[in-house]
Amino acid sequence: MMVLNRWRIFLVLGLSLLGLLCSIPPFLPAHMQLPSWIPQKRLVLGLDLQGGAHLLLEVDQKKLLEDRASLLLDSARKALRAEKIGYVNLSPLPQGIKFDLREEAQSAGLNKILTPLERGLVVSVSGTRVTVTFDPQAIQEMTSQAVDKSIETIRRRVDETGTKEPVIQRQGQGRIILQVPGFDDPQRLKELVGKTARLSFQLVDQMVSSSEATSFPVPPGKELLPAHKNEGGRAFFYLVDREVLLSGDMLVDAHPAADEFGRAEVAFKFNHLGADRFARVTREHVGRQFAIILDGEVASAPQIKQPILGGAGVIQGSFTIQQTQDLSLLMRSGALPAPLIILEERTVGPGLGADSIHQGTQATVFAIVAVTAFMFLAYSTFAFFANMAILFNVALLVTSLIYLGASLTLPGIAGIALTVGMAVDANVLINERIKEELRLGRKLAQAIHMGYQRALTTIIDSNLTTLLGACLLYYFGTGSVRGFAVTLSLGILVSMFTAVSLSRVLVTLWFKARKPKTLWI
Repeated sequence: MMVLNRWRIFLVLGLSLLGLLCSIPPFLPAHMQLPSWIPQKRLVLGLDLQGGAHLLLEVDQKKLLEDRASLLLDSARKALRAEKIGYVNLSPLPQGIKFDLREEAQSAGLNKILTPLERGLVVSVSGTRVTVTFDPQAIQEMTSQAVDKSIETIRRRVDETGTKEPVIQRQGQGRIILQVPGFDDPQRLKELVGKTARLSFQLVDQMVSSSEATSFPVPPGKELLPAHKNEGGRAFFYLVDREVLLSGDMLVDAHPAADEFGRAEVAFKFNHLGADRFARVTREHVGRQFAIILDGEVASAPQIKQPILGGAGVIQGSFTIQQTQDLSLLMRSGALPAPLIILEERTVGPGLGADSIHQGTQATVFAIVAVTAFMFLAYSTFAFFANMAILFNVALLVTSLIYLGASLTLPGIAGIALTVGMAVDANVLINERIKEELRLGRKLAQAIHMGYQRALTTIIDSNLTTLLGACLLYYFGTGSVRGFAVTLSLGILVSMFTAVSLSRVLVTLWFKARKPKTLWI
């Protein structure tokens, strides 16, 4: 009855020893050199353990709707002109546009003309006044899509800084939580994630001074944009065409560079479609200035002297080397759909993280010692196998966290301590079952076999219900709650392996070696 397949013994012991070996690096000093045959990966610590930056961001819904209203205004102008409908006073609203018809009779077909321009448009006509707005569901969808796009863009930006395991997740409808462990420059982080980095290329009509800009009448189809300040600090404005000839989403690369005088600049390159359009635009507009616009400011406006066929260019300005590096990163990662407002900012120092690690480790070690002592008092010989299973349980749990790329947080340490209690619970069930079988008069080998077999169902039931609760915590929780859920879930799976498989292999090997006649348990 105490027979196990040899392959099963080797598999269980092999996995356990491999997990123990892989769990060694996190418990050693970071500067310590390890032998090449020991896996070198270390445990990634969360924000609360190694310090870093925490930001709560919110999508600027007002600016998002203003931008969509501006796009809607251009689309409506083209559609009305195509249908030869006379209008005046076309202007944007906070959540749409408005205009006046020259003839009230032309209002009959407006719904068919305007509603296909965007999803969720509501057209209201009162006399000659026409109002086109987004309905609440469309606004909610726009905000949700903006959050999803922002999360993708932020992840690309943060990943390029070399930071490991950032936490980027949605909170509510329009908010984003960003936690970057180990990031030692919170101000730079805010600049990286806070800039929209919307890049566009538009033709320049003329350049005006700041004094002229205040009284400058902006013609239809044009817009007045400030120039990036030069080294003298003087500000200029450019009157540019509203039509965007090229946009930042056509870029395939951007990197810092320097001109022949050693001044910092950003070199960029378009994809195939962008290169063809860039060549056509520069060919058709030789002699005109071509504005490179970043976040509503004209970064530079070089004159097109000849067609540019290579699909590459540079952005020049009074940039520092750090600014060109950050600008290149922003351009490569893509633009945010709307600005992000920083609602909350916290910085966790590495000293606080060290204290948390020390206290959490002490609590976990105390839990292991207390459980180990209890098992020895309660089950004597079989306590040794249960305690070995507990130690391997912790080692395999740490290994799982390392190779799944999960961050260990302070609540995660609490999850490890709880896992130790759950692991010993399974061994208690097995040992009590063995005692019951012995009381029924079964032989020792048969009692051990039946004890493991009959306790298995109860162990699976109890662990699966706890695992379900941990999965719900992870799905509905955020931040530290998820860290606890991750370690608890992994701990449950590992404890089922160590309690049922590893301890049984150890007991079987001991039984074959010692061949005991009686068992004190």
